Amino acid sequence: MSDNTLTVTVAYGTTKHSITLTAQDGHEPSLKDLSDALTEATGVPTPSQKIIFKGKSLKEMEESLSSFGVKQGCKLMMIGKRNSPEEEAELKKLKDIEKSVEQTAKKLEKVDGELTGLKNGFLAKELQVEALNKLDHRVKVAAEQFMKILEEVDALGLPESFGDCKTKKKGLVKSVQGFLAQCDKIEAGISDHLAKIQTKNLALAE
Repeated sequence: MSDNTLTVTVAYGTTKHSITLTAQDGHEPSLKDLSDALTEATGVPTPSQKIIFKGKSLKEMEESLSSFGVKQGCKLMMIGKRNSPEEEAELKKLKDIEKSVEQTAKKLEKVDGELTGLKNGFLAKELQVEALNKLDHRVKVAAEQFMKILEEVDALGLPESFGDCKTKKKGLVKSVQGFLAQCDKIEAGISDHLAKIQTKNLALAE
């Protein structure tokens, strides 16, 4: 075994799963890494998992496995119920929506970076107004996309029993609302910079 990997055996029902985890960015594998790998291997979502080692249920997701005394070759046990095919289908929809959120967020990040460049004077004054108006349009498009995503998430009617989906839906709504607030902030920054340029231009005209 290399120092960067850890292989453990996890018993789930009558099946034994050999799980190999790799250290990320110098960080030892955590309980969350094991939980994600078990979701992949068994289809049991993290909230439904109960991971047991030496008779003790492990709960602190961000803790490293070594902090629980889990070493190479250790045996653990997992109890948990898989999601129904119906819930899995809804989860897939939510994951697809999550990808749209990430793509739109990247576009917004680009606009924010370009606005910072403009504020630092990387463009001739006479070209700044046109550039700012284009950025403003791009922010508005991103905000519209985020609003559509919110409507899409809101339209998903999830039964009470779909706990995993409900948690993911809640997280998505929160993150989209955060990005919408960021859109407002960037728009305000654009308006502010436009006003400064126009004030300078008026002063020069006088």
